[in-house]
Amino acid sequence: MHKITTKLAVGSYGEDELMSLLQTLYIKQPASTTSFSGDDYEPEWFEYKIKETNMFTVDKYQQIGFFPKEKAYALRYQTAGMLETVLRQGVLGEDDIGEESPRNLKLPSKRPSIVCENCLYSLEKDKRVRAFHIMDPKGILEMLLVFLEERGNGEVIPPSFDNLKEDSERIMPHLGTWKGHSLTKRTGVYGATITEAETTAVLEMNKDGQLVQDITSTSGASNVTTNVHWTGTISENLVTFDGGFQLTLLPGGIYMGYPSDVANSVQESKSFHLELCWLESPGKRQRLIRTYDVEGLAVSSTYFIESKI
Repeated sequence: MHKITTKLAVGSYGEDELMSLLQTLYIKQPASTTSFSGDDYEPEWFEYKIKETNMFTVDKYQQIGFFPKEKAYALRYQTAGMLETVLRQGVLGEDDIGEESPRNLKLPSKRPSIVCENCLYSLEKDKRVRAFHIMDPKGILEMLLVFLEERGNGEVIPPSFDNLKEDSERIMPHLGTWKGHSLTKRTGVYGATITEAETTAVLEMNKDGQLVQDITSTSGASNVTTNVHWTGTISENLVTFDGGFQLTLLPGGIYMGYPSDVANSVQESKSFHLELCWLESPGKRQRLIRTYDVEGLAVSSTYFIESKI
């Protein structure tokens, strides 16, 4: 696991749907291995210009699922070029000589099958979590990247993840019964519809040490109730449910969910989904789920707000 310090500067011009975002990502570089130990280390920041975007381009090319009130969104990327730059500059810095496979640093594939960004905004502070799932060309999870960002003017202390819990303890805050509300937005090719539902999610550890999850959802429009039952096992920070869906438990009350093998889902003509959960305080959490069809096109994005009872 690598920890990298970044800053994101964002500007805009235009109005409403014609507003364009200008973004520059600054990546803190580590001290070079060629520097002398007696030298005073002044951190260098690598500047990365992110391609200009607006609502038209993110809707057409990135299939955005946007929840304005909740400040949450999900979108896709064609490549992982930006994320590769973050890793190269944040881990190797000036020592990067452009090797395709640097020693001790795993980089994303040049042609990933899926690059998905999910973003959840804090309910308590002016900060957010942006999480990236990167699947390799065969549909296997390649890596997870998480940005924890806090808005500030000038110099601010970067937010940090809570690393106090051992891997095996990170599941504990998520256990229990969670009641909430979901909002689903289907992408344009699937009708651009919006649906709401009341949800109950129960996650328990049974007497055999297995995780049991039951998720019940009742649609507000049709009053139809659906239930999904999963049983799984936990090993350190990895939860594996029957059927091949996995959760990686991360510091700071975050977990990221994904199928263990997207290609297998496609072969069986099954849709699949990627999930981000942020439990920011003991009794409140947000989740964002991005669902895909067998061709890898985004079907919908679903935002959940849940309270523990």
